[in-house]
Amino acid sequence: MTEQSKTFLYQYLNNASPTGFESSGQQLWLDYLKPYIDEYIVDTYGTAVGVIHGADDSPTKDYKVVIEAHSDEISWFVNFISDDGYLYVRRNGGSDAVIAPSMRVNLHTKQGVVQGVFGWPAIHVRDLAKDTAPKVTDLFIDVGAHTKDEVAAMGIHVGTVCTFVDGLTEMNGRYFVGRALDNRMGGFMIAEVARLLKENGIRLPYTLYIVNAVQEEIGLRGAEMIARRLKPDLAICTDVTHDTQSPKYDKKEQGDLKCGSGPVLCYGPAVQNNLLDFMIGVADKSEIPFQRQAVSRSTGTDTDAFAYAAEGVASALISLPLKYMHTTVETVHQEDVQAVIRLMYDVLLTLKGDEDFRYIK
Repeated sequence: MTEQSKTFLYQYLNNASPTGFESSGQQLWLDYLKPYIDEYIVDTYGTAVGVIHGADDSPTKDYKVVIEAHSDEISWFVNFISDDGYLYVRRNGGSDAVIAPSMRVNLHTKQGVVQGVFGWPAIHVRDLAKDTAPKVTDLFIDVGAHTKDEVAAMGIHVGTVCTFVDGLTEMNGRYFVGRALDNRMGGFMIAEVARLLKENGIRLPYTLYIVNAVQEEIGLRGAEMIARRLKPDLAICTDVTHDTQSPKYDKKEQGDLKCGSGPVLCYGPAVQNNLLDFMIGVADKSEIPFQRQAVSRSTGTDTDAFAYAAEGVASALISLPLKYMHTTVETVHQEDVQAVIRLMYDVLLTLKGDEDFRYIK
């Protein structure tokens, strides 16, 4: 990681990019990526794609390879404004009501960011014997207003999107900690792959698409759209998965995965096994440690959208183990970040652009 790429990482992670409102983050990402690509594509809903053309003398330059992450983060929508100026919310993606009370929040209006807090009654006035985990309908935001009209004057209305306030930090010289590492850390990693290809003077024998998709958190929608447009021959996606070492995880159910032990390679119906075996071979040859994970039915990531696009796309998933998913203290090991970048880079260098991963030929 260079000083420039680390500066980008902090800018990118500290920027809000809620589902459906990803454009500012996508612009940051594209601006960083542009020196390392030949052209870019942006679709109607904001998915951004950097394109690196195959070498001119390559007979397989029309072969299309995708590396992909998603750009959006969970958030909240204002759903109701009371007469006395309190805001009630609904989820935009898998936002966690349990962690919301007492959190600071940014409300993103056309007039700029308005700061607020998720209020909560003091412990002194609650019947602790009857305390339960808060539900979304229990949550309210205080923006310091006394009336609905005062809220409106701030530019806040039903549909205003809200994100938790938290920034990227580092912990114990080993971990990155912050909000929305799911999955802007993925966007960072695929951008670093593009940078390494450029700086090392690599000309691939196929065309590479570096895809940063929108709207994953509400159903893989951005990946669905861009997969139909690009029609790639294969796709390698990256997202986060659960570190299962911290308390409250059941390894018999969730698997045995650990931050610091390397990328996680996923087994499941959407994962094309021949492509997966190819990637495992690269990891072994490059001596990159990795972990294995099995999923039931679907991966729950954009891998599924690419795998089942059109006539089917050979797809695989490289996951970054992460603690405390969908909180403001999502935590990943710095060595895992570098290992994912290296594995993806080495896989791209090993591909010849004429691979036929079909099971039956």
